[in-house]
Amino acid sequence: MYRKYIMNSLIKLAGITFFLNSLALTSAPILAQTNAGDKKEAYLFTYFTGNGKSAEAIRFAISADGYNYRALNNNNPVLDPGAISATGGVRDPHILRGADGKTFYMVATDMQVAKYGWGPNYGMVLLKSTDLLNWTSHIVNIPQNFPEFEKINRVWAPQTIYDTKKGKYMLYWSMRTGEGPDIIYYAYANKDFTGLESTPKQLFFSPTNNASIDGDIIYKDGKYNLFFKTEGSGKGIKKAVSSKLTEGYVLQDKYLQQTKDPVEGAGVFKLNQGADYILMYDVYTKGRYQFTKSKDLENFTVIDQEVTMDFHPRHGTVLPITRKEAEGLLKKWYSPEDLMGSARSAAIKSNNIVMDTASSKLYLPVKNGTSLKSFDPGFISLPGTSIKPVGARDFSKGPVSYTVSFPGNKVKTFQVSAAVNNNPVLEGYYADPEILYANKTGKYYIYPTSDGFAGWGGTYFKAFSSSDLLNWKDEGTILDLPKDVKWAEKNAWAPTIAEKKINGVYKYFYYFTAAQKIGLAVADDPAGPFKSLETPLIAKRPAGIKRGQEIDPDVFTDPQTGKSYLYWGNGYMAGVMLSDDMTAIDTAGIKIITPDATFREGTEVFYRNGKYYFLWSENDTRSEDYRVRYGIADAPLGKITVPENNLVLAKDAAKGIYGTGHNSVICIPGTDTWYIIYHRFTRPKGISMGASAGYNREVCIDKLEFGADGSIKQVIPTLTGPE
Repeated sequence: MYRKYIMNSLIKLAGITFFLNSLALTSAPILAQTNAGDKKEAYLFTYFTGNGKSAEAIRFAISADGYNYRALNNNNPVLDPGAISATGGVRDPHILRGADGKTFYMVATDMQVAKYGWGPNYGMVLLKSTDLLNWTSHIVNIPQNFPEFEKINRVWAPQTIYDTKKGKYMLYWSMRTGEGPDIIYYAYANKDFTGLESTPKQLFFSPTNNASIDGDIIYKDGKYNLFFKTEGSGKGIKKAVSSKLTEGYVLQDKYLQQTKDPVEGAGVFKLNQGADYILMYDVYTKGRYQFTKSKDLENFTVIDQEVTMDFHPRHGTVLPITRKEAEGLLKKWYSPEDLMGSARSAAIKSNNIVMDTASSKLYLPVKNGTSLKSFDPGFISLPGTSIKPVGARDFSKGPVSYTVSFPGNKVKTFQVSAAVNNNPVLEGYYADPEILYANKTGKYYIYPTSDGFAGWGGTYFKAFSSSDLLNWKDEGTILDLPKDVKWAEKNAWAPTIAEKKINGVYKYFYYFTAAQKIGLAVADDPAGPFKSLETPLIAKRPAGIKRGQEIDPDVFTDPQTGKSYLYWGNGYMAGVMLSDDMTAIDTAGIKIITPDATFREGTEVFYRNGKYYFLWSENDTRSEDYRVRYGIADAPLGKITVPENNLVLAKDAAKGIYGTGHNSVICIPGTDTWYIIYHRFTRPKGISMGASAGYNREVCIDKLEFGADGSIKQVIPTLTGPE
């Protein structure tokens, strides 16, 4: 479920003019003048972030243009969900400006998935404020207040709209009884916005899919446009249209989202300038939002390339706000340091900006090829703030001085430096990287876990290609569990890949983890498309193993024999020879070759100078001491000898690098030059994220070197990465 948005309109009522901003607008066309102080110069985004206990809470973000958003309060909740709800969690917040122009109404689902799962839930939370900073709240339990609904088990995604004909605030939300369809109901709030004064009535029932949730009503050109999510087949956004607020909605039976992925939580708001509307929605299986633009609410164009956020929202809404309101929010929940950290140049690795608040120093890591002699960080602008100087400056000779003016008469000076950092090599959160040099294309490919999902909940795999190990192209999704894999829909982890010539033709064998099992998908090209086998290749523990998980496969082809082997395991290391066609194993041939007690997971095998090297990860991926060790064997399934000093890679606290592990290795063809590809906690924030650092990771590359005796020298992780 996920929600709504905003419109700016003028309303004339009883000879008094009001400026009305609402996510789901009013019941009639609106005409009027506004005072200069009512001019909307910014946007407030209210949202929640996920299914974890701390995630199911209301958060705020702010934008000056409706495209570039920055989280307030360091992306922490602005209200305590335990104090305002019955379940201890709130989701799907919707915010509305009242008809008087100065009172604000917010509603949210009273639900904590982290504790109670997906249901049943019975209520919603009503909140009211006159300054956006301080809120009163009341809980509405539907079956307690309305016995005729005693059998309902879902009360989801409430929203509020002002009915100008009745002069009342109408709430609408989806509700389900038993195993029946989700139906959108409505009722009117009482005068104090502390409860419902009327019995819920049906507003909309979808005639095509028997389910409709996440309703969002937008008034335009004499019509009410009810956007909603189809909860049945399709899982997308449709709308129904009526000339009346509470009845007569006619379905326009087409999907409006501009993606083939499942989406929910549609929210529409009108931009402060011009005639454009934004339709945004949650692409929940990919952990991201998509923004689209429209003038007619019929045809939508994707504008993701214009949108930036420093947070990952789930179902929220956007409210246009005035300069004064924005300044109040900034004074309470933002700082000059936050503003300096907002640099948005495409050359900056935005996840890795480092702010030293004690010394007022800012470090901007930039991508390979960026000219430091003429570089513009692209600091954002927010109401009541300024950053000087503006435009490009010379960072090649050292730090540049910047001055920030901030609401509350705050003025502060910062020293800003910039440098090229090739690590991380992939933009965004990725982990468990597998690397391949494809002879067919002459390129390198990285196959990672798609990261950034709470509880390692990713559902798809991507590939990235490069000709130089520095500049990587996103090849897109190569395997999507819900679409492409019949036996698993979640926990897409830790893939590995092999290139092999079968009957003179290159084939690519992609072994992957899903739902704690190991599967195989095959393609004719290293970037796919890949086709998954009907069943998992490995679905249970090997004989004699009592604990651990069937995860983290690694495939290795012995250059001495041409035979290929598959390794896997968490808590144990197992290995087995693959069939000649790479698609089967003889379970009787599985060997347990766990090297020692430091083995946790993440096996990586390679061959050099007559020796078989086995690398693995020690400790938990959530630990800052997640690290890599190695052993050596004389055969692909032979006994592994563990050297006394066998640490390959570990944290470097002085550089702020932690959680270095789960690696693969590549030798540059025709050379003895080697690289190790691994993940680390996102830097610099990871070390302060607690356990969630273990699923907010990023991929790095560093040189791997050997001693004269064949020993692996310890790798010192770097920011600069490959040359």
